[in-house]
Amino acid sequence: MAEVLDNNEKNKVAFASVLVACGLVVFKLIVGVATGSLGILSEALHSALDSVSAFITWIAVRLSDKPADNEHNFGHGKIENFSALIESILLLITCGWIIWEAIERLSSKHTEIEVGFWSFAVVITSIFVDIGRARILKKTAIKFKSQALEADALHFATDIWSSTVVLIGIICAYFKIYSADAIAALCVALIAIWVSLKLSMRAIDQLLDKAPDGMREKVSELIGSVDGVILSHDLRVRCSGCIYIIDVNIHVSPTLTIVQAHEISERIEKLLRANIGESIINVHIEPA
Repeated sequence: MAEVLDNNEKNKVAFASVLVACGLVVFKLIVGVATGSLGILSEALHSALDSVSAFITWIAVRLSDKPADNEHNFGHGKIENFSALIESILLLITCGWIIWEAIERLSSKHTEIEVGFWSFAVVITSIFVDIGRARILKKTAIKFKSQALEADALHFATDIWSSTVVLIGIICAYFKIYSADAIAALCVALIAIWVSLKLSMRAIDQLLDKAPDGMREKVSELIGSVDGVILSHDLRVRCSGCIYIIDVNIHVSPTLTIVQAHEISERIEKLLRANIGESIINVHIEPA
């Protein structure tokens, strides 16, 4: 029952992110078209991508919580990693369009835009909304060890900086420095490229079963602290969504009974789960 409630909480946070992203797209698009601001239009396109990414995250969170079955023996957690990779690719595509349009405007020298109340209102609103959304997503991601939600949180935290850059561009345009708007759009694109590359590398690492940074050393230290363990080797650690999968061989005294040796492996499993969270642990026991 508790697991169902946890899944509902993740789903609600992910779905709320979708609704907020869609609302920002409409708001930015209307203001961007009305004013002709490339900075705001780039933010509208960025938010449109956010909507797609948030929707993918919502679907991924729902699917990744499905239990293991005969076809997916280790569960469906890697769906979250795959969704994070898709999100980063979409972000790179968007950046390409923003950079092309910004360079076109700078080279043609025709960058005059109309700056008014709504130009400032849409960007400032976006900044405050993204601050709240990033905090909620980050908190939920940490609570449930969800890479998909963490990717969304990082994405929207970066949006705060990109929106700030656009705001600076609009202020400059208000004082007739129109090229600043296109330059702001370029800055948004560069920030988004950095985020997308960071997200894609993390997702690829997870999909290729790279051991989480520092986790192998931590697991090895915990295993070595268990009474009765003489030696451990062939330790392997990987992630599937929010679940760690651990395989290890341990050496114990050859004088122990099967029951005593099994009790040592159970102590290892309890200690690891207490310190690193939900895990699938396989302990192979050998006589020293």
